[in-house]
Amino acid sequence: MKRAVIVLVLLAAGAGGYYYYSKNKAAAADANAAGAAGAPGAQGRGRGGPGGPGGPGGFGGFGGPGGGPRLPMTVELAAVKRDQMSDSISVVGNLIGALTVEALPKAAGRLEAVDVKLGDRVNRGQRLAKLDDREIVEQVKQAKASFDVSAATIRQREADLKLAQTNLDRSRNLFERQLIPRQTFDDTDAKYQAAVAALDLARAQYAQAQARLDELNINLQNTVISSPVSGFVGRRALDPGGWVTPNTTTFISVVDITTVRLVANVVERDLHRISQGMKASVAVDAFPGETFTGRIAHVAPVLDPATRTAQIEVEIPNPDYRLKPGMYAKVDFTVEQRNNTLVVPANAVVDLNGKKGVFMPDENNTARFKPVTIGMSQPDRVEVVDGLSEGMRVVSTGAAALREGDRIVLLGQGGRGGRGGRGGSGGGNGRGPAAASDSQGGQPGGGQRGPGGPGAPGAGGTGDGGARRGGAPSAGQ
Repeated sequence: MKRAVIVLVLLAAGAGGYYYYSKNKAAAADANAAGAAGAPGAQGRGRGGPGGPGGPGGFGGFGGPGGGPRLPMTVELAAVKRDQMSDSISVVGNLIGALTVEALPKAAGRLEAVDVKLGDRVNRGQRLAKLDDREIVEQVKQAKASFDVSAATIRQREADLKLAQTNLDRSRNLFERQLIPRQTFDDTDAKYQAAVAALDLARAQYAQAQARLDELNINLQNTVISSPVSGFVGRRALDPGGWVTPNTTTFISVVDITTVRLVANVVERDLHRISQGMKASVAVDAFPGETFTGRIAHVAPVLDPATRTAQIEVEIPNPDYRLKPGMYAKVDFTVEQRNNTLVVPANAVVDLNGKKGVFMPDENNTARFKPVTIGMSQPDRVEVVDGLSEGMRVVSTGAAALREGDRIVLLGQGGRGGRGGRGGSGGGNGRGPAAASDSQGGQPGGGQRGPGGPGAPGAGGTGDGGARRGGAPSAGQ
């Protein structure tokens, strides 16, 4: 029984100690959260030790966004003025020569020589290449000999005929005078007819020999391949030793570039705006900033049903041969031109709520949107058909960023805008007692986290208890 009482007393003492310890621990945590000093030591007989250091102060917040109206926008103004405007159609394509001709061989044979190189300038009739002609030369010699024989035969037959004619005339005279018999006259007449036939045969043989000789001479001429036109060698595909056949082997092409052409397609909606003979402005990448003048030479009368486009051909004079076939070119056709019309810079026209318009400054330098009707446009300027008058000033540079009612400052004339407010200070450095370190940060800002001050010493005790520790460091956030 006595032992049970002792156990109960010990349990009660333990529970009381645990309760006291938990209470002090909770108080210390509260002090930490507020940056307070350590809790004083409990009443005891001995003097308590000094309190522990206070915890670090809390973070200051971050500054909030500035309020109020938008800052003034810096812009440039441009005057509405009168100028010339034109509307154009553009097409692109590759340049080609005005005429490209293949120099085809007219005889079969092996190439003996090729006289030109790629890019050489040649004249019409100039020799480009030559075939091996030794066999044909021998044939020509034989044909010439046969021709000479036939010519000599004709001369002989003509002499024979002349003699036969003389004999026939004398025989006829004697026969009419009855000085010779009929048989003698008939023999003389037969010799004459034979002489006539011999001459006819000789003449036929002569014509045949001449035809053969002419044919071989042509074949001999065909061993020389000449340029059919004046121009430049655009392609050379064979070297000496290669074999060619008549009218099938294409190994040299000559292109005439005194005039170059551009073949392009025009969409259906623009076809009615162009016509044959219309001038064209041509630009090529090889000569930036330079334009060449051409004209529309041909317009196709039908459209391609697949692409809904029509083919056109533009001719560009090229007397100095600067333009080369294969160059990429852009061609512009001026289809409409207006003089003395109102224009504004292209960057002045903006789209606001589905409407085209411009911003104009009022007397308070406030941007006011004014709807306008635009006409023709170019990369750097736009025609204004309605809504503006000459001399008005509109916002050009900076117009795209404006809103109705924005304040504006002209470039080079405005002052500097005011600075926004500073964010609140951060938490204190906590140099004083921990109990005073619960200062709050200001409005959200960039305050630094400051260290907490040391805790106040624990109060002296008079009991026989040991020294108490100061409060735990405050948990600054």
